[in-house]
Amino acid sequence: MKPRQSTLPPLDPSRVATIEAFGGTITPLDPLGAQVQGIDLSSRDAPPPEVLEALEHEMANRGFLVFKNEKPLDADDFLRASCWWGGRELHSTHGVHPATPGGNQHIFRLSNDQRHGIPGVGPQWHNDGSFNADTFSHSGYHIIRPAEKGGGTYFAHQGAAHDALPEDRKEYWSRLSSVNSASGVVHPVVHEHPISGRKCIWLHLGMTGAVIEKLPDEDAFRLLNADEIKRLCHEYNDILNAGLEDGYATAYEYQENDCVFIDNLAVAHRAAPEAHLPVEEQGLRIMHRSTVRGVQDLAPGFGLPQHVDIQGPNPLGEGVWKGGGIGFRWEDGIPMQN
Repeated sequence: MKPRQSTLPPLDPSRVATIEAFGGTITPLDPLGAQVQGIDLSSRDAPPPEVLEALEHEMANRGFLVFKNEKPLDADDFLRASCWWGGRELHSTHGVHPATPGGNQHIFRLSNDQRHGIPGVGPQWHNDGSFNADTFSHSGYHIIRPAEKGGGTYFAHQGAAHDALPEDRKEYWSRLSSVNSASGVVHPVVHEHPISGRKCIWLHLGMTGAVIEKLPDEDAFRLLNADEIKRLCHEYNDILNAGLEDGYATAYEYQENDCVFIDNLAVAHRAAPEAHLPVEEQGLRIMHRSTVRGVQDLAPGFGLPQHVDIQGPNPLGEGVWKGGGIGFRWEDGIPMQN
């Protein structure tokens, strides 16, 4: 089967010129993302607003930006640069590992060795902060120690993935809203990106407790049953995985000192399977993650509330309604740690 034509836009020449006038360079990565050089993340002075706007728009279109650093980046510098984007302040909801530098509450320290960081996080496609109404606008990933034998992160562009859906599934998915199993927050399965304007898909494959369908041509709702949610999750997983062949997803391997910032409304991500392999097999991997406050609520349509009581009784009588932990298990035996 011939791969689909990628629907990711090229870099905008005017924004490239703005970045270059500041002394930086930006080049597209294949098939998505872009690489930035010549902008010092350790500087206490942020780039001027027009440069940040250019970078943020390219991140929205391309999904993520990779900043190449010649030397290690201090934790405070990483966190300061994280606040260049979106809500312009950190929003941290995670636990703090004992090995976190200075016990900094804004650093989520991940590793494949529990002595050095929290292991096993994010094995399925997801977006960070889906338990918040105002989901994180951006996330940062600073590789402290890349494993000798690799173990990066998979990124998938959710606008291009929406484009790849069959027309009947686009229509069906546009009427769906997911319920987060931990918080009961409700998000649309299809939303319009606030910067790019693209329709994007959105579903957390490790923290969904229910899916609400707005019935066609009726002012009424129903819950998907177990078979329907399984099909939805498998289709979502499959369409994002298909991007690895069809040009809208990538398996990014970190190099020493890399700092990656993602637009959390534009790309889904998951840890590469190799990232969770034992140190003895893969080498030690350590990463710091930051999360940035959202700019606005990712609100459902059709008059649905932003929050429901997922821990309470099923309000619609029939269908999956499962609160707590990983929510509904859509496939037996797969790891679903968040």
